[in-house]
Amino acid sequence: MSGDPGAVANAEANAVPPAPPPMPGWKVPLYIAASVMFFLTQGLGLNLAFANLTQIQGTIAATTTESAWLSAAYMAPNVSLAIALVKIRLQYGVRNFAEVSILGFVLASLLNLFVSDLHSAIVVRFLSGIAGAPLSTLGFLYMLEAFEPAKKMTIGVSLAMMNTLLAAPITRLVSPSLLDYGEWRGLYTLEMALALLVMPIIYLLPLTPPPRVKVIVLGDIFSYLLVAIGFGCLAVALSVGRLYWWLEVPWLGVVLAIAVASLTVAIVVELRRSTPLIDVRWLLRPEILHLTAILLIFRIIAAEQTSVVMTFYQNAVGLLYDQLSMLYWIILAFSVIGGLICTVFMSYGFSWQIQFVALVLMGVGCLMDSQVTNLTRPEQMYLSQALVAAGAALFLPPSMSEGFKAAITKGPPYLVTFFVVFTFTQSIGGLIGSAFYGTLITIREKFHSAVLTEHVLLTDPHVANRVSQLSSSYGKVIGDSALLKGEGVALLGAQVSREANMLAYGDAFLVAAVIAFLSLAGLSIHVLFRFVRARLADDRLEVVTSNQ
Repeated sequence: MSGDPGAVANAEANAVPPAPPPMPGWKVPLYIAASVMFFLTQGLGLNLAFANLTQIQGTIAATTTESAWLSAAYMAPNVSLAIALVKIRLQYGVRNFAEVSILGFVLASLLNLFVSDLHSAIVVRFLSGIAGAPLSTLGFLYMLEAFEPAKKMTIGVSLAMMNTLLAAPITRLVSPSLLDYGEWRGLYTLEMALALLVMPIIYLLPLTPPPRVKVIVLGDIFSYLLVAIGFGCLAVALSVGRLYWWLEVPWLGVVLAIAVASLTVAIVVELRRSTPLIDVRWLLRPEILHLTAILLIFRIIAAEQTSVVMTFYQNAVGLLYDQLSMLYWIILAFSVIGGLICTVFMSYGFSWQIQFVALVLMGVGCLMDSQVTNLTRPEQMYLSQALVAAGAALFLPPSMSEGFKAAITKGPPYLVTFFVVFTFTQSIGGLIGSAFYGTLITIREKFHSAVLTEHVLLTDPHVANRVSQLSSSYGKVIGDSALLKGEGVALLGAQVSREANMLAYGDAFLVAAVIAFLSLAGLSIHVLFRFVRARLADDRLEVVTSNQ
């Protein structure tokens, strides 16, 4: 994996594949369906354990906190592998890349069926995180393969990004039946079945092979290991930090320090290389930083649906997935509708206009959710979550398309750098969103609980009457008046805690809405600035022309 750096740079620059002949019309739906299958297989592998931690922790003899390590183990290697896969695919070919990837995923899926305790589950989830990373890349490649070059960055990207949103609601829809079938093994029997179904695809529907280029040099391995350690440590800290609590366990600080040190060393090393794995200077350009901020903000807003709503109904209200099925069907349907609408508008060249509408939809949906009470049930969130789902499907494709075009314009070597942006904002960004809202809910619950408790005084006639009402149900079994009163106070305390929890979730939804509307204001200012700058440039050009 070594070679002359100059030769490598020239080889990478010439690695643009020739335009393939148009695909026969009957093959297009097959390639689109193959892309959907790859995305679903990877997405279900990611979400099945994450969405069912409470239900499966008894099967593997784990506490709630310990079971969170399953998500951390999966994400630790997964968040950085997309960076390495770009060069691996260029050097060893799409066919070899696909064959090894799918065989690795089948093996990892099979190992899930032999999990018996927490430690074996963590090891298998780590391997699954490694094996699952290439599947989203294959899903993306199959979607782009289905369209002619002029439509790859519009229709192709839009449909591919829509597919990334489908696995989360589908996971919640199929989980109850799978858990009834066999708990942990029931969940991962489906994953193995999907892996076996997608295996023939790489043989029956081959991808157009780009020319193989020797692009991997020894320095790339060292740089990637530094990035992998940094991103992996971040993933672990963000996955379990809220449960152990950020300032309570010293090892969390050590993990974060390792992450910062590894990424810092990686940046220094890459800045000194003639053919870097990651072009840090391009990464720090204003337009790329702007793109990074947009994608990161999107993930934080979208976490309102993928994280907060799910935990609200599971933890605060106490509903199970089979009681939420209609809500998930609506989220799934409007994710598809939003993606298809985005496809149409991107075909006509709209970009920031789509994002404007998306931010309005997500902001309004989150604002509606901020009115939650202990009487809120899924029916009250059908409309709001439909808006958030449609907005999420609309928002991502324009940004992804712009970043992809910018990377391709600079040349294939910059695709790795772009995937650093995309991986960080989507994988790490999703973990940041989940950790942010979880921490916010915990802090605000304590605040609201303290405020409400201040007003619970037994000298208040209303409070005393409420305690008496609550304790009356125990009057036939508890004869001691002091114990009876104590039971009433305990029940009232539970009600106060539940109300504080509801207020905390309302605050989280409100914060998501505020972020969406602030982003909308920022987008409006940015578009206005570009418009004014373009008009001033046109005016200067007219003045110069008239003087000549």
